[in-house]
Amino acid sequence: MDGQGNSSEGHEVAAELRHRLAASPSDRLGDAVRLIMDHAFQVIATLRPSPVELDAFVQFLTDVGYATDARRQEWVLLADVFGLTDGVFSGDRAASSGITPSTLPGPFYRADAPVLPLGADLCRDGTGESISVSGQVMDADRVPLAGARVEVWHANGAGRYENQDPDNQPEHNLRGCFTADAHGRFHFRTIRPGGYALPDDGPVGQLARRLGLSLDRPAHIHFAVTAPGHRRLVTAIFDGADPAIARDALFAVKPALIADFGPRSLTVSLVLDRESVPQPSKTEG
Repeated sequence: MDGQGNSSEGHEVAAELRHRLAASPSDRLGDAVRLIMDHAFQVIATLRPSPVELDAFVQFLTDVGYATDARRQEWVLLADVFGLTDGVFSGDRAASSGITPSTLPGPFYRADAPVLPLGADLCRDGTGESISVSGQVMDADRVPLAGARVEVWHANGAGRYENQDPDNQPEHNLRGCFTADAHGRFHFRTIRPGGYALPDDGPVGQLARRLGLSLDRPAHIHFAVTAPGHRRLVTAIFDGADPAIARDALFAVKPALIADFGPRSLTVSLVLDRESVPQPSKTEG
């Protein structure tokens, strides 16, 4: 930073903006904008960025927008890499003891995963080390939740999701949606996922590399579970043997989510919290 900005003028602008925003509604939006702008002007006052640096910042935001399309959500990646998504999800999903912790869905979630019968194979290209996954969906009292909807998605053995690797993987590879049986149980076949690094070919990855932030993600399988009368659970089960288990780029690893991915099988328990207040549905990014 070259410090060529005018500090006194910056204070005057900040004060005038606060005055104008004081007339805005005292709701969540108004409170958020006031708080964000107070911090933004504090950054300006401390670092005194030059016009060239402001242009670079705006260009970065523009590049994030250009990098976002139907198959890639660079904005979600930006929120994920700086811990904002996990902070919101962890705070919003603060649960009682014994409830499966939630995690962020990540930028590769798709809401259109095909509905499959129990026992189906998620692997559509026959590539990878086979593994059987079985699990049970329960409520806080360990009562099975019959008919729970269980969405599953994960990367292949090379750590690539099909929607980031469309030239090499078939559509909906390693994705599926199941209905738990009368005992809340589900099972399917798939392949052992690999760990990976978040993409660094876009503006967010390049910024993270420049800042020395880890882009590594330990191997994991995502689950999104829905059952009437209970809060939707979005979570992931992580391979405890993965060397990146302690440096997850998205801050999502929690002790209760670390499992032993056996040589050919994995067993999981997914415990949902009760829905105390009706919640609007959320679209994963």
